[in-house]
Amino acid sequence: MDMLVSKDESASQISDKIKDLLFAKSAENIESIRPNVAASIFDEPEVESELEQEVEEIEDEGESSEEE
Repeated sequence: MDMLVSKDESASQISDKIKDLLFAKSAENIESIRPNVAASIFDEPEVESELEQEVEEIEDEGESSEEE
């Protein structure tokens, strides 16, 4: 903020500083969200096991209907 008040800094330097601050802030936000996103994408063994159980149940139903 001191750069905005100071007359010694050029507009491009002020713009660069603002960009740096915004980049740093967004990087912090991304780092805080990243573990949750990664977990939601890659840590889904429960869904797979549920699907496997459903497939096995359907296969069991199909086998029992074939036996009748």
